[in-house]
Formats: sequence, C-alpha cells, structure tokens
Amino acid sequence: MGFELAYRSSAGTGRTVVLVHGNSSSSAVWQGVLDGPFGSRFRCLAVDLPGHGASPRVAGYSLPVYASALADFVPKDAVVVGWSLGGHAVLHAARSLDHAAGFVIFGTPPIATAASLAEAFLPNPAFNVGFQGEVSTDDAIAYANAMLAPGSAVSPDVFVPDILATDPAARSGLAASVGEGRFVNEVEVVASLTKPLLVLHGGEDQLVSLDYLRSLGRPVDVLDGVGHAIPVEAPDLLAQRLADFLATL
Repeated sequence: MGFELAYRSSAGTGRTVVLVHGNSSSSAVWQGVLDGPFGSRFRCLAVDLPGHGASPRVAGYSLPVYASALADFVPKDAVVVGWSLGGHAVLHAARSLDHAAGFVIFGTPPIATAASLAEAFLPNPAFNVGFQGEVSTDDAIAYANAMLAPGSAVSPDVFVPDILATDPAARSGLAASVGEGRFVNEVEVVASLTKPLLVLHGGEDQLVSLDYLRSLGRPVDVLDGVGHAIPVEAPDLLAQRLADFLATL
C-alpha cells in the first residue's frame, strides 16, 4: 500500500490478535481489551484503518483498500478480530490471510449484494451518517447513540472525537464504492473459509439485524444487554469470548 498503519499494542506475549475497529472509529475502542487480562496475556495489535485514528489518509477509500492494508499488516498465525466496518474489511481480506489462525466478527452482517444492505441492517436513520462525508456534532452524537444499547451506561461522547476526526472522504468513498459494486460477496467468503470463524452479536444492537445473521445458517453467539459497540460496552465479556475462542485453536 505504500504506507504504514498506526496501531496500539498490549503488553502480552502470547498469540497475536489483530483488532480492527469500525466506521469513523479508531483503535481507541479496544483500550479496555488491551488494558485487561486478555491484553496482558496475548499480543494485541489494535490497528487504525486508513483515514481513521493516527493512520494516514489515502485516495480512493473502499473495502478492497482496507482489505489490502490489513493483508499487509496481519502476521502469521494471528487471530483477526473485526468490529462493524472492520469485520467487513476482515472478510474482504480473508482470502489473502491463509496465514491467519482464525477470525472473529461482530456488528458485521456478511453482505452478498448491495441489495442485501436493506435486509442486513435495521432501518435506523443514524446508519446513514456512516456514509456521508462531512458530519456535524449532532450527526456524530446520533451515530454514537446508535452504536450503544438503549439506556447504556456508556456516554456517546466517547465516540464523537473519532467520528469528527475521521477523514470525511473515508465515509463518502465507502458509500461510492459500495454503490459501484466494488466489494466481494461476503456470504461466499464466509462459506469458503478454511479457518475457524466466531460470529458475535450484541443483543441490543440498533444497527444490525439478528434475524438476517441467523438466516445465513451459521451459529451466532448473542451477548445479552449489549449494543453494537461491544468493545466499549462490554470489553471484559468480549475478552472472555475471545479467550475461549483462542483456546479452541
């Protein structure tokens, strides 16, 4: 790709776990996992996607661009964990990640076609903020609220700085690339995976349809009382699920 991705790391020395954030977010969402027992045990690398966090801005944002950046970043035998947009980037990169040990996605309904978006995502108006360029503070707050379970103890304010700092072209470019069909059939990718895949879902997710996820015929581990932003709302619960998954590899 010609540039290096920024990332945060944990103190652990065990198997490498690459953590990939969502749309208009950054590696900051994983801090609770990095600082906890999981991060002390495993070598966690929380990456910033291009145009997000401390990573450089690029031209032509799209899922294939994110996937290419990840393929260059992920080391051998790593477990690759993707949240929301990060999960879609992981699925797009999966065929270039034969050297990975396994995959975890959540907030990421695998999409076959652009028409699948209407089935995979719930009709939440805030969803559209993730596909528009410039956003206002009010837009950012609405988007952040949609990431949380209704009545969550987490303040939406924790997401707002990252949303506003994200390159606006990352959102508009993603929208354009999806509209132009520049993405792979993620349902086929999932079906063809030769490495283990864990699918998680926040039971109070306001953006992703659980019915759609279950219609794909794969087991879905539902975390009750948690919204879309599992790494921020329930980092300890997420860490336990990840540790259990790694124990099976």
